[in-house]
Amino acid sequence: MKKKNIVLLSALLFSVSAIAQTEVTAGVTRGKDYGVTYVLPKTEIELTVQATKHTYTPGEFSKYAERYLRLNNVSSEPETYWTLDKMQTEVIGVPDKENVYFVKMKDKTVAPLIELSKDGIVYSINMPLGSGQRKTTPTIQPKVTGNTPNVNPRDFLTEEILMSNSTAKMAELVAKEIYSIRESKNALLRGEADNMPKDGAQLKLMLDNLTLQERAMTEMFAGKVSTEEKIYTIRIVPKEMKHEVAFRFSKKLGIVANNDLAGEPVYITIADLKSINIPETDPKKQVDGIAYNVPGRARVTLDYHNEELYNAEIPITQFGVVEYLAPVLFNKNSVIKVLFDTNTGALVKVDRDGN
Repeated sequence: MKKKNIVLLSALLFSVSAIAQTEVTAGVTRGKDYGVTYVLPKTEIELTVQATKHTYTPGEFSKYAERYLRLNNVSSEPETYWTLDKMQTEVIGVPDKENVYFVKMKDKTVAPLIELSKDGIVYSINMPLGSGQRKTTPTIQPKVTGNTPNVNPRDFLTEEILMSNSTAKMAELVAKEIYSIRESKNALLRGEADNMPKDGAQLKLMLDNLTLQERAMTEMFAGKVSTEEKIYTIRIVPKEMKHEVAFRFSKKLGIVANNDLAGEPVYITIADLKSINIPETDPKKQVDGIAYNVPGRARVTLDYHNEELYNAEIPITQFGVVEYLAPVLFNKNSVIKVLFDTNTGALVKVDRDGN
């Protein structure tokens, strides 16, 4: 949550008998006027991409994987490659320098309590501090994983295996040990083992230990793949665009810069859904009331190799209009409580407390 600033003007200019209204003017008003300057936000799209780095380490018996374990296509060469896994978008509000307003408090006005973000974006009017806390979009958490815990498969090898005079012989004996472990697991599961465990917990412990040994020894043939997930954040200033490069992705390097031709392009398309009728602007029109945004909506798609990776509809301030809360709302007869979305500048909630 962004830090907010509270501006309380009612202590300066309050009178119970007053019915004067709040005046708002575009731009920054200077001089002796009392008031507060606030700004409306414009939209940026924050694209969060999760990519995973896969590192394959071949096993020392990789050349014998097919002969002894019937494992096909096992490579004896190390390899690193990347995959694109998840994408999500979030609308981020940044101050729009073309939409700066000044709430001027006339003499004897009922002045509102205005809450601003640290960037000066209007957040609420006449609402308690921290009310209407915004929900944040869950972030993608990076993690590192592997096929098995960090164990040394040689810890499970018998003296006979370790004393083998050739790699081929050692591989043969390890394969026999793997088959023996599988037979032991099957016997336990069927209840046919010579020394059956006394309860379910002991059975699970025995099976888990055998599975760990089997996987560790199998990796001596099949190799091991460890994965490392990385999160990339990309900011895009929205406008209508079709099939433009959002970022580039390389299976060998992961996400790279837009001008790095080592990566292949991931394209973005932003289509204005024309959800808002935008009237022609009248330069002579007087600014009246508290300004807020009515954002439009856009369809955002991302594709890679002609395959659609992401498709969503999101609010875009630049595709909407600016409207105003009538100044007559802010008078002595009632207290209007207003909550704004600081990412879009849209109205979230308007409540009235009457006397």
